[in-house]
Amino acid sequence: MFTKSLILLGCAAAGLAVAGCASSDRFKAGVPGKEQPMTYQIHRVAQPITIDADWEKAAWKAIQPLELTYYMGKKPEHLPRTQAKLGYDDEAIYVIFRVEDQYVRAVAANHQDPVCRDSCAEFFFTPGTDVKKGYFNLEMNCGGTMLLHFQTIPRKGTPLAPADIDRIDVRASMPRIVEPERVGPITWTIEYRFPLDILRKYMPEAVMPAPGVTWQANFFKCGDKTSRPHWLTWSYVERPKPDFHVPECFGALEFK
Repeated sequence: MFTKSLILLGCAAAGLAVAGCASSDRFKAGVPGKEQPMTYQIHRVAQPITIDADWEKAAWKAIQPLELTYYMGKKPEHLPRTQAKLGYDDEAIYVIFRVEDQYVRAVAANHQDPVCRDSCAEFFFTPGTDVKKGYFNLEMNCGGTMLLHFQTIPRKGTPLAPADIDRIDVRASMPRIVEPERVGPITWTIEYRFPLDILRKYMPEAVMPAPGVTWQANFFKCGDKTSRPHWLTWSYVERPKPDFHVPECFGALEFK
């Protein structure tokens, strides 16, 4: 992701939250030096999750979502409500995002294209607690096209091989290409299964999920080249301008 900032849609009434129109009190800029890193618990799933971009299916029902409530840069006029849920088993980690949006665009045609310019949800994570050993940035637009690198120096990472990307099972509720931009309330989802054995090909020290294991991570929503650009985060990032590549501000994922 390139350096990135966020936005608020006018609501029909104070406190109302609908698709693409979220209550302004849901979001905050954060106070430098005052915000604490976020924590999210990831539970083992009873059986492999079918990847179909369905937020409402039974496999996700009992899993609590995390929500992105911080914005970076000047407060934008469009603040799409963005939630995610995660689960794991011995073979994979499962991720689903749900975005209540209003201005949706996707033009990146190929994996490793700059999807952050589209309507995009992102998962940055270190498989362990030492972010100095590196982190993965998995950025995916609303159509399921992804950019996936392993970073030891922020923004100077190694792209994952096409064969590894092809092993990540992905489904999206939107078409792969959305152009011209779609304007109007719409809720979109992306869901994927990330095989865990990919991790140690790029980071030999990667710690596999298990009860008691902690990873460091952050989640983001952006749309750099949409008509209403925005930069949302889950765990607060202490930077004056939008920048997602700040692993020292990652929150904690606690495996149960």
